[in-house]
Amino acid sequence: MDKSILMNNSNSLWQLAIQKFKKNKTGVVSFWYIILCGFIAVFCHVLAPDNSNSANQMHVEIHSKKPGFSVEILSIPSEEESTQSWFNKFIYGKQISSTEIPIKSHKTEGNKLQVITFSDGLTKEYPVSYSKNIEQRTFYFGTDKYGRDLLSRLLIGARISFFIGFIAVFISLLIGIPIGAIAGYFGGKIDTIIMWFINITWSIPTLLLVIAITLALGKGYWQVFIAVGLTMWVEVARVVRGQVITTKQQQYVEAAKALGFSDFRIIFKHILPNIIAPVIVISAANFAGAILIESGLSFLGIGAQPPTPSWGAMIKNHYNYIILGKPYLAVIPGLAIMSLVMAFMLVGNALRDALDVKS
Repeated sequence: MDKSILMNNSNSLWQLAIQKFKKNKTGVVSFWYIILCGFIAVFCHVLAPDNSNSANQMHVEIHSKKPGFSVEILSIPSEEESTQSWFNKFIYGKQISSTEIPIKSHKTEGNKLQVITFSDGLTKEYPVSYSKNIEQRTFYFGTDKYGRDLLSRLLIGARISFFIGFIAVFISLLIGIPIGAIAGYFGGKIDTIIMWFINITWSIPTLLLVIAITLALGKGYWQVFIAVGLTMWVEVARVVRGQVITTKQQQYVEAAKALGFSDFRIIFKHILPNIIAPVIVISAANFAGAILIESGLSFLGIGAQPPTPSWGAMIKNHYNYIILGKPYLAVIPGLAIMSLVMAFMLVGNALRDALDVKS
């Protein structure tokens, strides 16, 4: 009977928290924006106009064009046929074997297709059958300095920035929760040793520690995911330790000890479920922090390596265009980073208010 009452009270508290969160319009809008970014990150190659691997179709002739730029593209098919599974195409994008040439105009004479190339304005002839390979292509966000579709690279870059939050937070929770719970529950020398290690790790600048781990593991976005996660567990461990120290003095914990329950069961089945609220809040903040750290590493050149698109790398490649009259090349990915980070921070604030037991 008592157990059912406690479960009903717990469910009602969560229902109240959800209702309070729904009343926070800023938090709800931010939550759905995060869901939208997650959808884009998963289906980026399906949504991107350039669905090639890493959206790396280069057209140097049309580099740094303004948003809304439109041009005709002639695709010259390759003699080699490549086979690719739908799953591989979904994850890595389509393997493009054809050659694309931007053209100014075209016409057919007899059995020849005459095109005027965009690069030099010269006329070139191709078989008339190639006329069906001409398409009008619009670059809604313009092109980067290599002539690649900026919108496509922005969409595919969302996968790096979004999933680094998930993986980094998962690693930080996997390490931080057990360590913080053990330190807070047992106390004494165990707590002293763990806190000494936590303080040493905490004293090292986060970006410097991530750079060191990244250089040790090698360059690449998977290495960045692991490196960021290995540096964020400290914050989780400190929060969990403080909550466990307070919670272990509650009467239900003393009752569980009197009943002879093991320490492992008391920690993971009685204490941790009751301190999940602050862990959720710190996880939302760590999401935003992971995105910023990855962007900084990509800007420094030790994050995701070319041609893999990353918002930080896109800013690095085009920040000098800000003073060259084409600031959108760096501003657009910068706004993408800012909006996603702000969304996570606003959701974190809304969750903090909703899960505040005092209110």
